Amino acid sequence: MNILMIEDNQSVSEMMQMFFLNEGWEATFKYDGKDGLDAFLENPAHWDMITLDLNLPTMDGMVVGREIRKISSTVPIIMLTARDSESDQVIGLEMGADDYVTKPFSPLTLIARMKALHRRSELVDAKEEASESDNHFDIQTEHFKMNTKTREAYLDGQLIEGLTPKEFDLLFTLAKKPRQVFSREQLLELVWDYQYFGDERTVDAHIKKLRQKIEKVGPQVIQTVWGVGYKFDDSGVA
Repeated sequence: MNILMIEDNQSVSEMMQMFFLNEGWEATFKYDGKDGLDAFLENPAHWDMITLDLNLPTMDGMVVGREIRKISSTVPIIMLTARDSESDQVIGLEMGADDYVTKPFSPLTLIARMKALHRRSELVDAKEEASESDNHFDIQTEHFKMNTKTREAYLDGQLIEGLTPKEFDLLFTLAKKPRQVFSREQLLELVWDYQYFGDERTVDAHIKKLRQKIEKVGPQVIQTVWGVGYKFDDSGVA
């Protein structure tokens, strides 16, 4: 992978450089927000993964993330933060990050998260290449349809706009087995590929944002099953 690490703590960058080299990954390090954004903008297609610190000089990590998402909705972003409040983490996920790791963190944990996120990206690319037609819908019901090649979802003919890669994957996972209840742990494993070190708040934050986007076009089709998890059910759509 080609990794862009935007991190103002040089000792953290130096430590991660050893782990990246051990994986055979190429890494570029930037120590303030503006330099990191400029490096991305020079060649957006070059980067396979971005790790982004929230507390950055010159330009805040939240701003950097939003600017990156204006250019690319698909490049995987892992947010690194010393802040341990749920609100900061939710804001980061809503900004467009695919995941977050709270400092201090284990380098092996970060590497595992990056591998999991990269595997998901490769699976998405493979599905898109295998799809025969832009007009093919992988899921289609009376009210709902999804196309994994165009990465589009429709509710009663209305496009659900602005879905991030993880939001799309989450919706697809739920919708392909309608009315089946998924626990947060199952969704972490299926969508994020985390078996042992996931944070359930990641799921909740993505569900919240996904619901907001669905509600712009029609009735809510993602239901909470209290004490268990979430399910997709469009049977109540008029």
